[in-house]
Amino acid sequence: MTLEVLVGGGRDESQVRSLLAPFTDETGRGEVLAVVVDDGEGVDLDRWRGVLAGAAAVRCVVLSAGRPLTDADVAGAAGVFVAGGLTPLYGELVTPARAALAALPYAGFSAGAAIAAERALVGGWLVDGRPVCPDDAAEDLDEVTVVTGLGRVGFATDVHAAQWGTTSRALHAVAAGLVGAACAIDEHTAVVVRDGDVRVTGAGFARWVDADGVRLEAGV
Repeated sequence: MTLEVLVGGGRDESQVRSLLAPFTDETGRGEVLAVVVDDGEGVDLDRWRGVLAGAAAVRCVVLSAGRPLTDADVAGAAGVFVAGGLTPLYGELVTPARAALAALPYAGFSAGAAIAAERALVGGWLVDGRPVCPDDAAEDLDEVTVVTGLGRVGFATDVHAAQWGTTSRALHAVAAGLVGAACAIDEHTAVVVRDGDVRVTGAGFARWVDADGVRLEAGV
């Protein structure tokens, strides 16, 4: 049995906590590992503990440049939650423990949702030098960039879709052949994948993009 809960972002703690309920319920009485990356500006661990208040116990691990996630960090966890921040750095520091995470219930918020994919869309705002989304959403990258992610889902994920205008980046990533399929998720919205069954929950939309076009799905 596998579970992935991919949250598109959002600052309302109660809404995000509700979106994460399938994940915290799945971990039962076990300990959730919360993975947070410090990009040099510090981390707000209270924020992440707050959205995980439904878990029986939370253990935070803070990563930084040169300090990736290890198998030893993951040992004993009943599930793993990967927080938000600078997406390329999350990809660099979390994916070294890909194998150790493979069998655990997984939840990702913003950057954590983006790197869950097999082919992870980690940022950028240009395709062949042409703008495809606002440069404020570029994640310190110029060209739209796809890297090897955690392999939890087969579609690329973009986040803050309506709020940051990133749906167009997902669309262009598919059109350019960088990924085969993508999902652009709004804030306060989650895509929940359980044993391959996919549903959308929350206040916004998920926009599915593949070779056949674009399909909208509202959260419930």
